[in-house]
Amino acid sequence: MTATRLALSTTFALSACQGSQTAFDPAGVEAERVLTLFWIMLAGGGAIWAVVVGLGFYATRVAPEQHSEKAGLRLIIWGGCGFTTIVLAALLFWGLKMMPELRRPADGPTVAVSGEQFWWRVAYGVEGDPGVVRNLPMGGVPSANEIRIPLGQRTEILLSSPDVIHSFWVPQLAGKMDAIPGRVNRLILEPTEAGVFNGACAEFCGTAHAQMGFRVVVVSESEFEAYVQAQAEPAAVVDSAGLDLFLQNGCAACHSVRGTPADGDVGPDLTHLASRRTIAAGLLPTTEENIAAFIASPDHLKPGVEMPAFGMLPNEQIAQIAAWLGSLE
Repeated sequence: MTATRLALSTTFALSACQGSQTAFDPAGVEAERVLTLFWIMLAGGGAIWAVVVGLGFYATRVAPEQHSEKAGLRLIIWGGCGFTTIVLAALLFWGLKMMPELRRPADGPTVAVSGEQFWWRVAYGVEGDPGVVRNLPMGGVPSANEIRIPLGQRTEILLSSPDVIHSFWVPQLAGKMDAIPGRVNRLILEPTEAGVFNGACAEFCGTAHAQMGFRVVVVSESEFEAYVQAQAEPAAVVDSAGLDLFLQNGCAACHSVRGTPADGDVGPDLTHLASRRTIAAGLLPTTEENIAAFIASPDHLKPGVEMPAFGMLPNEQIAQIAAWLGSLE
């Protein structure tokens, strides 16, 4: 039984080192430095533990006879205090030495991100600090819940929040940084690999905290510039029953779709919804079926979400709204 438990524990421990949201598979400069620091601190802590436990084992098991006060004092000073102080000072020095490199100014684009219950407001090309009060525009090119950044450049993320403290964390790219109401914090993302990386809110912020995810998509510089340019354009909207129903049922009071009368700023900008991989802050893949399900009963899929349910509408109308939103690339 003991061997079985040990094997299961080892399997679970190793499984935590793999996957799309692990700090043990870095794809960014800061994540690589943090992982190196982790291993160094683990080695330092292990050395301190080995020395202290070794001294205790020696005093109680190997040579349990009475020791002189002078010998005991030497063990405490040199083993318990001296060695521990040297190792901890070395670890502190190593950690502080990382700061100038990781905090040097960004040479890439600026992206403003506002953590809101329970999603992420995104804006590209923001100059200066973004707005930090709900319903005030952040400026720049708006998006939500998905962030594109260029490979090999230092992108500055400006973090804020209009409601409670959130924490922006993409384990494979960098350490976590809080989004605090009334102020702007800065985080540098410098990816070393292209791909899609999962992020999450790492600070409890309410009922749907565990479902407040996002994606960071690392692409080439040319792809990034083309993406932002495309996002800046109005939606390629055609008149349809879905658009009419979207406006008639009050969706425009909370959501914006540039190129239409919808100009709400309470919820996510939906101008290019179909270009995002997920809806509901990383909860579901972007499909018409999932959009329809979320419109009908958002609180069932994401408890605590502030969006009201529209399940009272006929299924045909919900499907028409979902089809129209699913066409907004």
